[in-house]
Amino acid sequence: MAGTGRTPTAWSNWGGNQHSMATAVLRPTTVAEVAEQVRSATGERIRPVGSGHSFTPVAVTDGRRMDLSRLAVDVQVDADRRLVTVPAGMTLRELNSLLAAHRLALPNLGDVDAQTVAGAISTGTHGTGAGHGGLATFVEALTLVTGTGEILHCSAEQHPDVFDAARISLGALGVLVEVTLRCVDAFVLRAHERPAHLDTVLAELPDLIDRHDHVEFFWFPYTTRVQLKTNDRTTADDRPLPRWRSWLDDDFMANSVFAAACRLGRAAPALAPPISAVSARVLSERAYTGRSDTVFCTPRRVRFTEMEYALPRDALPEALGALRRIIDGLPFKVLFPVEVRFTAADDIWLSHSYGRESAYIAVHQYVGMPYEPYFRAFEHVATGLTGRPHWGKLHWREAASLADAYPRWQEFQQVRARLDPHRTFTTPYLDTLLGPHPTT
Repeated sequence: MAGTGRTPTAWSNWGGNQHSMATAVLRPTTVAEVAEQVRSATGERIRPVGSGHSFTPVAVTDGRRMDLSRLAVDVQVDADRRLVTVPAGMTLRELNSLLAAHRLALPNLGDVDAQTVAGAISTGTHGTGAGHGGLATFVEALTLVTGTGEILHCSAEQHPDVFDAARISLGALGVLVEVTLRCVDAFVLRAHERPAHLDTVLAELPDLIDRHDHVEFFWFPYTTRVQLKTNDRTTADDRPLPRWRSWLDDDFMANSVFAAACRLGRAAPALAPPISAVSARVLSERAYTGRSDTVFCTPRRVRFTEMEYALPRDALPEALGALRRIIDGLPFKVLFPVEVRFTAADDIWLSHSYGRESAYIAVHQYVGMPYEPYFRAFEHVATGLTGRPHWGKLHWREAASLADAYPRWQEFQQVRARLDPHRTFTTPYLDTLLGPHPTT
């Protein structure tokens, strides 16, 4: 079959904590070829795989792995209507460049742009901003190849139930091959980053969220200090970050120096608290302007593992208080700061922010350091606060507990049974996460 690799091929994710060996690698070049490969699966599983930026086993397969990087889909840009249609295997970095060339942009982004469009929306990737949902909320339409090989075009008007389920679906409903995104006119952000005290930020948080387009902060364990970051739209790119300052802060300090500090902390754990304290104080205040995607996205070369939970926004202080006690009581040290972000409520069935404004708490650990007791302890707290785990970040929740967290869980299962009757897209991990494949 065209586009099929027959030699078992090893795969690992960016974080290096997930690995698999496929029986074949499928590299379709057309949507028709995707449909043919699905119809020809004859009982063997197919797993579409993006850039490998999920920490969970969501992309792990012992069947066939499908790589969409060669998929040819006509890019369509309607600048007047602010719509763009792109292949699902396009990376966010490529998409941002495409949009900039047409004086368009996505309304919001996370801080990583290496993900594919399909991977980013399917796992609930998000940025921060109380007025913005995750990237999946920007999807206006999508094309899905179902488990029967049917090519299904979905939107709020066409197959609306599939549309609501497929925008965040973990690849369980089919292969996303084409996505239409609603954009905005290109815009400039003014970024302001400054050190602050955690208690002060928490006390001022409602006002900060109301006053700024995008708010996030990083708390440094073993300290009371945070780095507060706000981004706001502005009319002119009149204060660009000098190239040397960008290299110094975002490349050298945030990657090279931070990596060295993490290696030192891993070798001598007792140094972790003073390293965290120094890291918190080394970061200075800065303000600058830039094209939106260049401000949102930053290089991430220091490897880590991560878990992230979406909580009701008013649960944030209680969750952070518990997290501080967890970290202080661990038998090992934590080398990474804790990241806190915010999103608006949305109506996507498996969205972490379905039906509620959310605060996201992301906990990280440097590669090679123990993390499971840390993550599990915080997961226990977050679950008790009705938290929902990020689909692309480590967690240990299973279908029985997740079903209660998502009001539209059963509707999703019904769509899953209908679109994938032969279980072509399931995996052992998905059976644990979503439950045994339902029958129609």
